[in-house]
Amino acid sequence: MPEDKIIVEGGRRLAGRIPVSGSKNAVLPIISAALLSSGQCRIIDVPDLADVGVMHQVLEGLGAKLSRQGKLLDVDASSLSSCEASDEMVRKMRASFLVMGPLLARMGQARVSLPGGCAIGTRPVELHIKGFEAMGASIRNEHGYVLAETSGLKGARIYLDFPSVGATENLMMAATLAKGSTVLENAAEEPEIVDLANFINGMGGRIRGAGTKIIKIDGVAELSGCEHQVIPDRIEAGSFLVAAAMTGGELTVDNVIPDHLKPVIAKLEEVGCPIDEEENSLHIRANGRLQAVDIKTLPYPGFPTDMQAQFMTLMTRARGASVITETVFENRFMHAEELRRMGADIRLNGRSAVVEGPSNLQGAAVKASDLRAGMALIIAALAAEGVSEIGNVNMIDRGYENLVEKLKRAGADIRR
Repeated sequence: MPEDKIIVEGGRRLAGRIPVSGSKNAVLPIISAALLSSGQCRIIDVPDLADVGVMHQVLEGLGAKLSRQGKLLDVDASSLSSCEASDEMVRKMRASFLVMGPLLARMGQARVSLPGGCAIGTRPVELHIKGFEAMGASIRNEHGYVLAETSGLKGARIYLDFPSVGATENLMMAATLAKGSTVLENAAEEPEIVDLANFINGMGGRIRGAGTKIIKIDGVAELSGCEHQVIPDRIEAGSFLVAAAMTGGELTVDNVIPDHLKPVIAKLEEVGCPIDEEENSLHIRANGRLQAVDIKTLPYPGFPTDMQAQFMTLMTRARGASVITETVFENRFMHAEELRRMGADIRLNGRSAVVEGPSNLQGAAVKASDLRAGMALIIAALAAEGVSEIGNVNMIDRGYENLVEKLKRAGADIRR
């Protein structure tokens, strides 16, 4: 079967309105946390993404019953039949490792393959494992699987060497059913952590401090079902704002929590694109004259690593030299080579990239190396002269729902 490609004829400015879907990075741990409950959970505003499909299959493999109607996902994990997450699924998507905390807490054991996902550098699971051990689990590595067992998790004080989002989520879930209180120090502060805590608290959990560096979890004996609406995807929203800036467009992005996008909004305004904030939307006006800015990715509330590739693309249109420093992942400049194929002037030096602009980008055949790199290449193609062909689009399907349709509605000449 021929590989799917996205074809873009560049040179059209984006205008109109684009709605943002539910957050990929929030919904995956929330689906996983439904394993903690013996009741039925309803999750609202679930995006139709490849990664959500993988998590769906992981839970079904454990014996949970899931049914989906449009944006609604019902999860019934009252009777689980397995503690082993499918090797094939976990290799496809790193977030599948998030079933380990809930399984360990609820079933007393878990067998999960070492994770895969986007090739953007080493993202070790040692922080998760050290935390589980602090709560009393015994863990061993067995033929590429992590095998964890406990006769009952106990609350503990856990300091994370790095504010890892995944480790914060996994340990928070495990601590929910542990005996006693757990304190997570140097925890990740992302909005997706807050959303997960709100979901767990809706089921009867007792979590305080989510969204700060110190999270306190008082263990409870059991959790019931609940209904929860997923927050909007801040990275999708940021990607559309950058696409509008790149094409000299004027766009309103709907279903947004502006607070979640503060660093992105600040940098876009520094570039020269004023943004008006309303309660649930952002309006950007770009006049085509962009100023070079420097970017340094940091854990939240710093500039998100998931927006770095898109901003690198934008800087190819800006006047002057921009320095982009990636501090979160060490292998996240793979899109630079593809952008150079389109005529960008980018020099790499370790964890920094220098972008000289403005460059006249030309349409070319390029390939998405990972999810955000794929979006960056589509943004470049929207502004390039001529036709671009983006391959490896299954990467893009992992995190952007109905992307082609949304961009088409805003005036892009794009097809799959």
